[in-house]
Amino acid sequence: MDLLDVLRQAQRGPLDGVIFDLGFSSWQIEDPARGFSFLQDGPLDMRFDTGHGATAADLVNQLSEDALAQILFDYGEEARSRRIARAIVAARPIGTTGELARIVSAAVGGRRGAGAPARLHPATRTFQALRIAVNQELQAIAVAMPDALAALRTGGRLGVIAFHSLEDRIVKQFMQRESRDCICPPEFPVCQCDHRRSLRILTRKPIVPSDAEIMANPRSRSAKLRLAEKL
Repeated sequence: MDLLDVLRQAQRGPLDGVIFDLGFSSWQIEDPARGFSFLQDGPLDMRFDTGHGATAADLVNQLSEDALAQILFDYGEEARSRRIARAIVAARPIGTTGELARIVSAAVGGRRGAGAPARLHPATRTFQALRIAVNQELQAIAVAMPDALAALRTGGRLGVIAFHSLEDRIVKQFMQRESRDCICPPEFPVCQCDHRRSLRILTRKPIVPSDAEIMANPRSRSAKLRLAEKL
């Protein structure tokens, strides 16, 4: 069920504001049975809604090497995606988070990758990529942004807190597009889209947590908040 369906059923709207927190809860990360983390061994699930849909184990054990490598590259920004995918396919079947983490670590020799923070485990990007693919997170954001805009009254505010570059890029591009009149390709001599801007961007750069906030809540360190107002 999407946002507009929920509002229609609740007979609510237009709204003064919509805020999306694109993070997921600590209890999900820390519950081994959910399979989000390699810190504790558990089943390779990673579904937010455990009632339906393919699990991470389904993807890991059934997709081709090329398809796995593409997921790791696109959703994890993993430069060693092909090496990792090759190791995963060779080790199948894989059933637990611990197994997968060990396979990835062995494939890359325990290295985090160029430019990775010292605290980053070698399997972090692989786990991120699989979680995003399992839950179709980026597709959901792309659908939710225009729905939120449609649900706002004139002067209403849209806020989005993103936690990694893939999410933030979708939000930034949506707000930029909706803050312009013409969105035709630059090579078009005359506007053919008839698009009219519907947002005013309120944050030229995203708002990020202070050092004090990061010390109090380390999981906030990658958060970025963008705000816009409906015209």
